[in-house]
Amino acid sequence: MADLRDEKLSVDVEKDAASKTESSGASAHDEEITSPPWLRALLSWGVEERGIVPVPDEQRTDRQFYKIFFVWFSMNFNILSFSTGTLGPLVFGLSLRDTCLVILFFNLLACALPAYFNTWGPRTGMRQMVHSRYSFGYYGIMIPAILNLIGLCGFNILNSILGGQALASVSNDNMSWTVGIVIIAMIALVISFMGYRVLNWYERLSWPPVLLAFVVALGVGGKNLYNAPSFSGEPPSAANVLSFASVLAGFVITYSAMASDFTMYFEPTVSSHKIFLYSYLAYVVPIIVLECLGAAAVMAAPNVPSWNDGYGTAGNIGGLLDAMLSPVGGFGKFLTVMLSLSVTANIACTLYSICFNFQVLVPSFSRVPRYVFSIVGTAISLPLSIVGAHRFYTALTNFLSLIGYWASAYAAILIVEHHYFRKGDFGSYDRSAWNDPKRLPWGAAAIAAGVLSFALVIPCMQQVWFEGPIGTKTGDIGFEVAFPLAGILYFPLRKLELKYQKLH
Repeated sequence: MADLRDEKLSVDVEKDAASKTESSGASAHDEEITSPPWLRALLSWGVEERGIVPVPDEQRTDRQFYKIFFVWFSMNFNILSFSTGTLGPLVFGLSLRDTCLVILFFNLLACALPAYFNTWGPRTGMRQMVHSRYSFGYYGIMIPAILNLIGLCGFNILNSILGGQALASVSNDNMSWTVGIVIIAMIALVISFMGYRVLNWYERLSWPPVLLAFVVALGVGGKNLYNAPSFSGEPPSAANVLSFASVLAGFVITYSAMASDFTMYFEPTVSSHKIFLYSYLAYVVPIIVLECLGAAAVMAAPNVPSWNDGYGTAGNIGGLLDAMLSPVGGFGKFLTVMLSLSVTANIACTLYSICFNFQVLVPSFSRVPRYVFSIVGTAISLPLSIVGAHRFYTALTNFLSLIGYWASAYAAILIVEHHYFRKGDFGSYDRSAWNDPKRLPWGAAAIAAGVLSFALVIPCMQQVWFEGPIGTKTGDIGFEVAFPLAGILYFPLRKLELKYQKLH
């Protein structure tokens, strides 16, 4: 805990911080509400209250830049990454070799997007969705905020189910999945409630036990992975490869909409290359390794009776991992508990970003302390996790495939705005205008580009609930189409918007 207390951060935990007018020029109307005495006590314990109000330059003093590596590494070094890899052979019929090749190459590409957006936080001091107002406008950003809230809550549901399954497996099913889900959700809520400093501290400590668990699992069960057939003898169909790639893209590209939430306190002079490299490695290393391991384990399971029994007919990933660790007895049970808790690192960070999306969606919520929305996010995802626990694989496949489309279009629009219309100059963003609808773009161009891109994205879908004429032949290529098309459409639409906005 000493490391936590010693961090020199300006995270708005002073007793009167919420009532001060920001030096960026925000009016008294934009100030965050002053907390009552009992909440001031929470702030004195290290709870972060700051919501979407940008952090001024003089308050961005955090120089521990390596922390962003541990934030994303811990978020991805968990059993959700492991389970995502199992979809390659189980859902799309790919061999182990083909599954791992798709995992490798598509993640190397897709992870670059959120890693890049991590570099924006130190330059602007803004949350990701607040910065997005400079493309989507004060009101237009509400649409991406809704989509992002759906995605973030969906990931929390999936993680809660996996963690609850794993905890129940340790108890030999004496504990129900529901109880396990509740335990996981409550731990993540406490971490998210505390905010930036506690969150960073936890992310740095949560991954070593998970690493130990996977190393032991490989040590005692690695020989069984050789039983997994690596190649079916027939080349995979392009449709299956691209559809699985769409799932992988949906898993990682959506991080773009929350990236700078975790870097906005960093000193503005930090090298963007350093932040990008820390973030990129924190995505690709755990995601690629664990997704490949998950694919190998689920393919080997039918040949290992204990693994097959643990996995069962319901797709119990926690049971599979518990079976893999069973040769080391009670220590294996302890490691399974550590694996079940690994999802709390992801859920806590996701709840943290959920807070800001609520405040962007309903601007008057910016006067409500940030941590209140951690409770709201938990109240939404917890019951849905319990209800959906026995439909996990169907939910996982459909959900991850679906969310990649909007996030791909969103990222393209922000990149075109920054590099073409603002010439890559962060000084071109008037930070005093962050909360003023009249000084921000209308957002019509961004919304229109995103919506119009779906005229081609929809035919390129291959979903359970809809198969487009192109997607049926090629596999799901919706996210690959959404990115370039939304970016291209944004060029003329934004020029038109700028022309007419100047006239007004």
